[in-house]
Amino acid sequence: MGTFRIEMGIGNPMGGELYPVSALVDTGATHSMAPASLLEWLRITPIRQSRYSIANGEAVEYGVSDARISVNGQERFCPVIFGPEDTYLLGATTLGIFELAVDAKGGRLVPSENLTL
Repeated sequence: MGTFRIEMGIGNPMGGELYPVSALVDTGATHSMAPASLLEWLRITPIRQSRYSIANGEAVEYGVSDARISVNGQERFCPVIFGPEDTYLLGATTLGIFELAVDAKGGRLVPSENLTL
């Protein structure tokens, strides 16, 4: 599957401006990720620590919280991982919350059409 980036906004769930970022769409990532320094600057604090397996098989622990995320003009509250610098990922949970699917051939996000209710 090809990779592509999208423009999205991320902000504090309590309100305020959304910070624009270019995020890699990663259906293999459970949650979206942004640098811990950005999330802290937005006054978002971790509400829990979670363990994740990264691509090389290593287990790592990161803080997780909720953030306001905007995609294609829509806003939702989504889990976000406090990640390393320069790492912006839009993960599977966020795709599900926005009811979006990946059109890998077209390099874009499209509405999900086969939702299970």
